[in-house]
Amino acid sequence: MTDGLTIDGLRVVYPGGRGAGPVVAVDGVDLEIPAGRIVALLGASGSGKSSLLRAVAGLEPVAAGSIRWDGRDVVGTPVHRRGFGLMFQEGQLFPFRDVGGNVAYGLTGLPRAERARRVAEMLELVGLPGYGPRPITTLSGGQAQRVAIARALAPRPRLLLLDEPLSALDRALREQLAVDLRAILAEQGTTALYVTHDQDEAMTVADEVGVMEAGRLARLAAPAELWADPGSASVAAFLGFGPILTREQTEALGWAVLLDGGRPGAREAGSGGGGAALALAPGALSVVGLAGEAPRGDDAGAPGTAMLPEVSGTVLARRVRRGRVEADVSLDFPDGDAVVATGVNGVEGPAGEIGTTALLRLDPTRTANIEF
Repeated sequence: MTDGLTIDGLRVVYPGGRGAGPVVAVDGVDLEIPAGRIVALLGASGSGKSSLLRAVAGLEPVAAGSIRWDGRDVVGTPVHRRGFGLMFQEGQLFPFRDVGGNVAYGLTGLPRAERARRVAEMLELVGLPGYGPRPITTLSGGQAQRVAIARALAPRPRLLLLDEPLSALDRALREQLAVDLRAILAEQGTTALYVTHDQDEAMTVADEVGVMEAGRLARLAAPAELWADPGSASVAAFLGFGPILTREQTEALGWAVLLDGGRPGAREAGSGGGGAALALAPGALSVVGLAGEAPRGDDAGAPGTAMLPEVSGTVLARRVRRGRVEADVSLDFPDGDAVVATGVNGVEGPAGEIGTTALLRLDPTRTANIEF
């Protein structure tokens, strides 16, 4: 028996509307979160990640399966008696209470002095010391979310459930708060289930990251392991890998050694019984010059690139993304097929201009072997 949260065969079903059949939102999910660990769930809209979290909280009826805390099934336990904390996207702070009053909500039953000490401790923890008397309306978005975190942690919940807690914030603030939230949860030893659509946020905050697809848990792994081995084409595509090259395409480009475990830490593609495929992560390809010219830029390349041939393709489009120039390049194959790959433009001059034939170099450390 695992101390913490154990979910077995969880199924959540919503009734269909206007003559439609029932909608299966969560379909037989098994998940364990040991005490003190943080698991994040990723997935597209409608994948079931929020429905699963709400079922754990007691906010959605469970059609089948069990939800246990320290071995005890809590499916029939009312929301307010589960001992779980909740935090949602908007924070849902009370505008008629000051900061301290919001954090103190849920600390009923404690003596006044002890309650005040706990509020001060929580505000110190989230980086807002002395903010207790401030009106909620004077806070920035980031400060309001910090208050919401403090309020959720103040009663010392057995499990903290966070549903898109940072999604309403701008990117820079979201990235900083993800780092801070990880540190806060780790310092408190909090067990947490964290739902988000942002994979960078999930991988920053969590010990393990799960990917939900059509109500099922398609993959669960530590962040580095998930990135190195997405496991399937659909999970790889969700994480931003692309293109996904078949074995025939990989062989045509001269990169087949990568499918046969030809780099440290890689598994041999096709070992799970499916077809072999090579998935390219963002930044796997670099534009290093024009076809027919000697490569420019850093000739050393990434570890392992010396054994891989460079390839050429026609530049179809260019863009600048977060200060980095990228080129969409068509890779053509002998059978007439073509795929579009994105290369980072690592050199100055005409390489990467639309219509040119660019030379590309692959970084094998930014690829993954998957079943196709």
